[in-house]
Amino acid sequence: MADQTTAVENVTVTIDGMTLSVPAGTRLLDACAQAGVDIPHYCYHPGLSAPAQCRMCLVEVEKSPKLVPACVGTVAKDMVVHTESEAALKAREGVLEFYLVNHPLDCPVCDQSGECKLQDYVAAEGPAMGRTKEPKRVLGRDDFGGDVLFYADRCVMCTRCVRFMREVAQDERLTVVQRGHRAVIDTFFDEGLTGNLWADNIVDICPVGALVSKDFLHKARAWDLDRTPSICPNCTQGCNVRLETRDNQVMRIKPRPNPEVNAHWMCDFGRLNYNWINRTDRVEAPLVRDGGRHVPMSWSDALLRLADALKGHAGGAAAVVSPFAANEDIGALRRVMEAVGGGGGVFRCEQGEEVTLPGHPTLALRTDRAANVAGAELFGFGRTGGADGKGGLEAAAAHTGVLFVLGDELADAPAGFGANASLFVYVGQHLSPAARNAHFVLPSTTFAEMEGTFTNVQRRVQRFWPALRAPGMSRPAWQILGVLLAGIGDAGAPGTAADAFAGLAAVRPEFGMLAWGDLGAQGVALPEAVGQAGD
Repeated sequence: MADQTTAVENVTVTIDGMTLSVPAGTRLLDACAQAGVDIPHYCYHPGLSAPAQCRMCLVEVEKSPKLVPACVGTVAKDMVVHTESEAALKAREGVLEFYLVNHPLDCPVCDQSGECKLQDYVAAEGPAMGRTKEPKRVLGRDDFGGDVLFYADRCVMCTRCVRFMREVAQDERLTVVQRGHRAVIDTFFDEGLTGNLWADNIVDICPVGALVSKDFLHKARAWDLDRTPSICPNCTQGCNVRLETRDNQVMRIKPRPNPEVNAHWMCDFGRLNYNWINRTDRVEAPLVRDGGRHVPMSWSDALLRLADALKGHAGGAAAVVSPFAANEDIGALRRVMEAVGGGGGVFRCEQGEEVTLPGHPTLALRTDRAANVAGAELFGFGRTGGADGKGGLEAAAAHTGVLFVLGDELADAPAGFGANASLFVYVGQHLSPAARNAHFVLPSTTFAEMEGTFTNVQRRVQRFWPALRAPGMSRPAWQILGVLLAGIGDAGAPGTAADAFAGLAAVRPEFGMLAWGDLGAQGVALPEAVGQAGD
């Protein structure tokens, strides 16, 4: 059968004197971006339809009788575009003046201040001063339900929020009411946004401060926040996110674009479930049981003692791991277990209803509410316990050999958990009553304090970076277990997360087919290893 695929023709266009070749049909706005020219816009968003109603992206195209909106205009052969011509600048200045007629001077108290497109555009090419002498209209604040507040005075009627709910969430709860200068965004009756799992995305895409999050309201200024690329830990979808932090605490989580995973969006469950990262009741120093109490020790002394203790055990081990732990952590534990005779292990994971984003069906709040369930399974750990993430530890509690616990807080385990083990090693963040039975308590970091990878439900391996300072003497679990492995065997201790990632190939050969440097900021799908396609 003949190949009927039609090749896209490239055309040559000139933008502000720069000539470039782009595929025919490319939006002028995207072509300008390729030329390094930023076109002001409000209503256009790459994940939504383009209504061309804000009129901010007007550019001059030679031989065109009128200015062309760059969000819907497309390139043509030998087109010549001027984005900074007198006509284009005058048009955009006039549009901004209209926006400012009724826009309140809320910048000192507005959550969007510092990342507001109205501020940016007015500063760049807006009018020097307003000409209106009439008082501004006052519309006040409206609670849209859920986590969203609406300040109607600040709205520039870009309708991104309305289009998101209609096109992506496919749950039409917002609309434009009235006409002309009376037009305003409103909810249908009293339903509002309550109950919609994707509603907070409209806060992200609002270009001004009209839509704000109740959770973040007046919590921090945009310029005080540090932003670190990361992965949402709250389900197996593995949404690409930014952890936005201040004073060594996570202030909010925002989605980071990745067309292969979450496009531009994320669910409200993952967005708002971050307070556990900021917990302060952390183990901050290695503890070694001496008689009936734990004694703080240096890392070198604690790991030397543990290595000596493990050398006397060759009968295998049992383990309980957390699906919030990184691939590098879980893989390092598996290697330690193999060094002391092998053994089995389990993980527990809370589960809930799966909710798909209708307009982007590859994105969902997944059933498993932890980031690295796939990683735990790949490294040979089986699921146990109930859908509430509790129970299932009877076999581990009865184990009489070496018992490892990695990251699982053991909050529901009885106080006598691990008492039967000849050697109980706890690597984690919080010292619950059950964890206090451990012979060695080794403080590890959370994902937000270290560098590593998760494997999502699509077997995509994705990197995250440290956004917070680790408390006390906490170290990444892969570093703790890597040094321990070097102490009981002939392996070299990993010095970096890249070294720890390279060591995963000793457990799962498919990880050896990936290079750390190739993962980038958006991850790579894990290949199938020969003979393991059914895993």
